[in-house]
Amino acid sequence: MELAFLGGATTVTGSQFLLDTGRARVLIDCGMFQGSPNETVRNRLPFGFEPRHVDAVLLTHAHLDHCGLIPHLVASGFAGPIHATDGTVELAGLVLLDAAKLQTEFARRALRRERHHHHLPADAEAELRAAGPEVVTQIDEPLYEEADVLAALRRFKGVRYGDELAVAQGVTARFVDAGHILGSAIIVVRAEGRTIVFSGDLGRRGSPIVRDPSVVTDADYVLMESTYGGREHQPESQATAILAETVKAVSDAGGVLLVPSFAVGRTQDVIWELDRLLEAGSIPRLPLYLDSPMASKATDIYRRHTEYFDDDMRALLARKEDPLDYPGAQTTNDVAASRAIKDAPRPYMIVASNGMLTGGRVLSHLRDLVDDSSATLLFVGYQGEGTLGAHLQHGVRQVVIDGAERDVRCRVLSIDGFSAHADEPGLLEWIGGFAKGKRSGDPGFPRTVFVVHGDPAAEAALEPKVRALGFNTHVPKWREHVTLA
Repeated sequence: MELAFLGGATTVTGSQFLLDTGRARVLIDCGMFQGSPNETVRNRLPFGFEPRHVDAVLLTHAHLDHCGLIPHLVASGFAGPIHATDGTVELAGLVLLDAAKLQTEFARRALRRERHHHHLPADAEAELRAAGPEVVTQIDEPLYEEADVLAALRRFKGVRYGDELAVAQGVTARFVDAGHILGSAIIVVRAEGRTIVFSGDLGRRGSPIVRDPSVVTDADYVLMESTYGGREHQPESQATAILAETVKAVSDAGGVLLVPSFAVGRTQDVIWELDRLLEAGSIPRLPLYLDSPMASKATDIYRRHTEYFDDDMRALLARKEDPLDYPGAQTTNDVAASRAIKDAPRPYMIVASNGMLTGGRVLSHLRDLVDDSSATLLFVGYQGEGTLGAHLQHGVRQVVIDGAERDVRCRVLSIDGFSAHADEPGLLEWIGGFAKGKRSGDPGFPRTVFVVHGDPAAEAALEPKVRALGFNTHVPKWREHVTLA
């Protein structure tokens, strides 16, 4: 039996793992690479397998870096089922249709800019050219369009947490709550008498709205994420206090608070926190613009799936409170309304997609505010290596936006206490569940823990600490194949 690490290896994004038992081939996630050109160029390379020979896809959750290449996979010949929780099925439809729309828009812009002038890093250019000239010539073309998404969505099959389902010959899967976003799952796969656990993205304990990550205690092999390896989140109380102080400072300065946020998961958490602070009288009531139609639709999906909520969220709903609805928040449904925000009376707040400043309406607001000393840019989530968000977070004083160099005069702050990812202590607590009461060689004690879904520094920080718990560990390289004994 062989496991191929086709994405999410020495990088956070592009999650994609192929399990080949000899009798069946099952793909776990089929995500899009995001971030710098060195990452996104990999989306243009041929799949590391023949799509029509894959029997089934198992999807951990609906973020683009886990589901974003599924329409491309189906268009390339995959004809099997795609298993995901009901919440993930709905959110993935929203995410993928939006991705198709954005790709079409980017292609149109590329035609206007003069095709092929990308100035890619040398190694990214080499990867493309090694894949063949036809890939290079298609670099500005959409990977897929709306019709491809609709075809892919017809292959989705919803599952419930805890149900054991047969997904291919000799392969079963069970989805349990990962506590990351609505419907996110840890997937427990049984194949040829062995158990392989795919963590997906693990949530942090005590985060709002969804339940905590499930405890899993037995496996032969584990693939665990490492996004926040080497890092510990701020305590929630500290993160909430910083958010409140930031809102009050923006109010006092008569400025603007811009929060780049992913439409699915992060936006809902930010609105929840702002609503709680306002109700407690901890912040002034500033106008809030939700400049992400996709986030509004995602929130509606959240409201339809209360079965995924934690006890605190259920209690609020029982009291007829809606913590996903900031009082008086204005949702902008078209580009004209988005552009008009800059003329609104100050102070005010904007929550806009996307979270790493790699695209979306948030870039227009950043262009207006980056050199405004009364504006504050507040990051509340992970910033991938090489992204504009990461550069700003690291303190650069000049950035290029829409081809023009701009001075950074706005205040730049980060809060990681609202992250939907477990931090290093949370990751170690989760993987430690496999060792409780067992020693190496005992049934249920993993033979190998594969450290994935992290930038190299994060993986390097986490791996020795996992090994110190008694596990055999391995940090796989991109497109590495490993035999599972």
